[in-house]
Amino acid sequence: MAIRVPRVLQSSKQILRQAKLFSSSSSSSIDVPKGYLAVYIGERKMKRFVVPISYLKEPSFQNLLRRAEEEYGYDHPMGGLTIPCSEETFINLASRLN
Repeated sequence: MAIRVPRVLQSSKQILRQAKLFSSSSSSSIDVPKGYLAVYIGERKMKRFVVPISYLKEPSFQNLLRRAEEEYGYDHPMGGLTIPCSEETFINLASRLN
């Protein structure tokens, strides 16, 4: 008989709090754990957040992706996925996605 250990699920607020903020010069794919993606958020000063890839299927996150496409096309200034919204707006949205 196998013993099942329950997975500890973190809220999106905890994930965002724990995510490291990097400048584009110090980031690499090693910084992003499997099952997550890095996004750059901001209207002027960009901050990097590491979020679960499950966000990609959420309609509210998809709206942000459409805004990013309209703003930048496929040429993102930070070299990664850049979303043009305020940090506060993104954190509020992320807290509802959990």
